[in-house]
Amino acid sequence: MTDAAWRRIEPLLPAQPARGGRWADHRTVLNGILWKLATGAPWRDLPERYGNWKTVYERYRRWAADGTFDRVLTHVQVHDDSVGRIDWTVSVDSTIVRAHQHAAGARKKGNRAGRTRHRGAVRRSGGPGAG
Repeated sequence: MTDAAWRRIEPLLPAQPARGGRWADHRTVLNGILWKLATGAPWRDLPERYGNWKTVYERYRRWAADGTFDRVLTHVQVHDDSVGRIDWTVSVDSTIVRAHQHAAGARKKGNRAGRTRHRGAVRRSGGPGAG
């Protein structure tokens, strides 16, 4: 994390508790969280330079639960939008993907495509022009 990014984010992070033992540095822990999220590696594979993986994981869980990450994201979005750094262009794709009838898991009502009912029996239709 750059020094400029850290200066913007640091005031938004929770204060370190007054009681208890030694508290791991927020910046080191945040860098560990960013490394984990960027790589997708398991928490236990976190490099030692970020501290104990369990500490980094617990801080991640705590900040996710108490809304810290939401506050940081909102702050950064509002600030960057006000100075024109965010492009809010949205692209909508109208692609249609049809699923097989069994993909939904429920039976269709009525006749199945390609079949006709004849006096209680199901007979395959030959399609157009079949005679």
